[in-house]
Order: sequence, then structure tokens, then C-alpha cells
Amino acid sequence: MDFKEFGFNAELLEGLLAMGFKNATPIQQQAIPLITANKDLIACAQTGTGKTGAFLLPIMNMLTGKHERHNNVLILTPTRELAQQIDLQVEALSYFTNISSLTVFGGGDGVAYEQQKRSMREGVDIIIATPGRLISHLASGVLKMDKLEHLVLDEADRMLDMGFYDDIMKIVGYLPKKRQTVMFSATMPPKIRKLAGSLLNEPEQISLAISKPAEGINQQVYLVHDDQKVPLLTEMLKSATYNRIIVFAGRKEKVKELGKVFKKLGLKAAAFHSDLEQKEREAIMLDFKNDKLNVLIGTDVLSRGIDVTGIDLVINYDAPQDPEDYIHRIGRTARAATTGTAITLVNGKDKRRLANIEKLIERQIERMPLPEHLGEAPKEQPEGEKKPFKKKKKKFFKKKQKGDQTQAAPAKAE
Repeated sequence: MDFKEFGFNAELLEGLLAMGFKNATPIQQQAIPLITANKDLIACAQTGTGKTGAFLLPIMNMLTGKHERHNNVLILTPTRELAQQIDLQVEALSYFTNISSLTVFGGGDGVAYEQQKRSMREGVDIIIATPGRLISHLASGVLKMDKLEHLVLDEADRMLDMGFYDDIMKIVGYLPKKRQTVMFSATMPPKIRKLAGSLLNEPEQISLAISKPAEGINQQVYLVHDDQKVPLLTEMLKSATYNRIIVFAGRKEKVKELGKVFKKLGLKAAAFHSDLEQKEREAIMLDFKNDKLNVLIGTDVLSRGIDVTGIDLVINYDAPQDPEDYIHRIGRTARAATTGTAITLVNGKDKRRLANIEKLIERQIERMPLPEHLGEAPKEQPEGEKKPFKKKKKKFFKKKQKGDQTQAAPAKAE
């Protein structure tokens, strides 16, 4: 569907076409008419499907027709990185319009805080914020949102995972009850439906490719021992021609360690983690976008906060504990109908995590042979073969059930 068919304002459409966008993605085709009709909406779509444009475009188009519109739109996000990404899209799309925007998040210095306060007093059209810092401005009385018309919650599932439920409800208490509320989420667990029930008024619902990776992703798995991971990645990154690579690790300490390892190998790499100052993180992200860095290493927080096109390869150095995080990680590549590769390194203790991922995506990921000179790979249990310990476990529970029907729940995988 051509964007011209939505009837957007000429200035907004000009900005859209200047960015090289011509046809709407499936989520945009479904969401834009509903938001334009001022309907409340709860939408579930995987990352990389164009959902940011799905809520920005119709709301920005409505703004172009209003005379008084200061503090008209509030977009809540879980991370400052995502807030900045959305703001960049607003700036690009609004190039030929006079729509203004402001990002509000913590971590800056006193000068940044005062700049935010001044912009709020003067009034802006769109405020993109993380919950914590926004609450401090609302509580101080500097920010007035009594005329707000549009509330957007982006990455709502991640905001709840990060413990923002109470903050969201506190913010909503400052907003007028008569408003349009739009909620986007990559997953739709019961807690999201509960939140939607308390915030949205007779919402329309869109579910698009829930918990499924984009078709353009070439997914691969290497079964490895821990001491084989770095040699394998070294060989892989030096021999292949990948321009932009993201490596996900499970812990911040591992992110830092890999950053040092890759730099020693002569790769243009940087570790992206919470111990860095905000200015350092912004500089790293800018270098990555401008091809001054080829490899970016981070944790799962990065998987939700980065929106960079042209990522050729995603590497899961550690298999994620939550299968949903696998979707978000590999969703950094093959965005907007492009192609990319996602490689997951699985050691012996992570085999259960791999099984959970494959159960979620309803397919087996291709196993790749480990180069012989790196040594023998861990054995994968053949399908249908029963392990000896399973038989013992079954017999144990039978014995327990004779005298006691209660059995302990299995421990959660680390």
C-alpha cells in the first residue's frame, strides 16, 4: 500500500518520501487508519515491522491540522535509547513541518534538566519520555499535560518487565481521562492485557506475527564449549564480510570482556553497557551508525533500544534465558523486509534454553558444523533418545507419590 493512499498532509508526506519510504508495512496498513479515526488501540507486532511509523505518522498528521497543540502527545518508552530513536524519526518526518519534540529521560547533568524544564514551559508538540524523569517534572508542576490528546506506550511489555507499572499509573493520573491511548507491545502476556483494560477505552486490537522472527533472518546454531566461543567468533568475524554486527551477552561483565577481546583482535568494536556515561553511550551509538564501528556488544537492554538499519549479523554469545528476548535480539537484523543472519552459540547448560526458543518459534534452527580444528563440539541429545537420568527421575517421583502427593517445582534455569 502506497503511503499516498493515507491522505497525509503534503508536508508530512514530503518528509516521508525524502526518507525513501514509499510503501507501508503490514502493521502500518492496519494501525494508521484506526489511529487516524481516533480509536484506542492495542497492537502486538514483532520488532522491525515499522511499528514506530505506525503510531507516529497518523498522530503527526493530526497535529498538522491543529492550531493549539503544545504538550499534545506523550510517548512513553522503557529506555532512553529508544526515546532517542523515536525522537530522531520525529525530526526526520517533521523536516518540512513545524512539529516540535522533546526527549525526557534521566542520566543527564543539571544543564540538560534545566533545558528540559525550559522547553516544557515554552511548550512542545510531542514529548518522548522514560517514566522516572517524567514523573519528577509532573510532580514539580513544571510540566502541565491537562490538554494532552494522545498517549502512546511503546514497548509496553518491556516497561512492565522493568517494573514501571506503578510509574505508568502515576503518570496517567496527571492526564485527562478523555484522550486517545495507543499501546504497542512485542508480546501479549496477561499483565499487558490487564494494563490495557485499565487504560484503554473499547480498544481495537491488532495482532501481527506474535513471537515470530522475521522471514528474512537466516538463523543458525553452533553447539560449542565455552572455551570454543571466542576462537569461533574470531574466525567468523575475520573471514566474513559483515559491515554491522551486534553481539549479545548475558551479563554486563561479559560485555566488557568481549569488548577488550575484539579490540585486541584489531576489530572496530565497542562495549555498550550501563556503567558508561550517557555521553559515552551516545557517542558509541553514533559511531556505529556512521560505520566508524563494526561490532557493538551489549546485553538485552540494547535489543529493545537500538534502531539501526543495515545490521548484517546478530550473534548471541549466550543463549537468552527468556525465549522472547531471542526474538528481540535477532529482530535487530532483517528489519523492514531486508535480510540478515542470526547466530546463537549454545553450550551444554544452554541446551534447554535452545529447546524453549525452538518451541516458541515453532521450528528447529539449523545446526552448523564446528570447524574441526576447534575441537569436538558438545553432543546434542538425538531426538527421541531418553537419557538415563530421566528414568531415575521418573522412578523417584513414583516413590514420592506413595507417601506424599506434593512434589517441589523444578528449579528455574539460570
